[in-house]
Amino acid sequence: MESPFHRPTFGAALFYKDPFAALDWLEKAFGFERSMVITDRDGKLGHSEMKFGDGYIMVGSEWADFVASPSSVGGRNTQTVHVHLSEGIDAHCARARAAGAIIVRELEDQFYGDRTYMAKDPEGHVWSFAQTMRYVSREEAEKASGLKIEGWV
Repeated sequence: MESPFHRPTFGAALFYKDPFAALDWLEKAFGFERSMVITDRDGKLGHSEMKFGDGYIMVGSEWADFVASPSSVGGRNTQTVHVHLSEGIDAHCARARAAGAIIVRELEDQFYGDRTYMAKDPEGHVWSFAQTMRYVSREEAEKASGLKIEGWV
């Protein structure tokens, strides 16, 4: 029997000025599901987790001087969060757009077989979403892209 507290090998933690608004928005726009929300005596967020597929993210506040929302640092990001969908990438993008996501890279088929888009959330975090549409060999990908590729699975 699998533990209810099982975690994937990797997860991401994102920091927001308004983490409760972020939880609501991430549900509405991207379809994430709250799996844990811990608040303190004053009602402030102590910790939260959201699931999507077999992955998870943690959403928190700007609780220390070494964490910040992109909206607190001029909109800059040092990373993006990538989410791989098993189906429905076009509908997912439409849902995100309808919820107010800024689409920074429109849906596009990639040479390696995925269909992708990138979006910014209300505080400026950049998210990328992809769905594998077809499987291509390394040789096909090299020919289509003009790149030399090593380590292709």
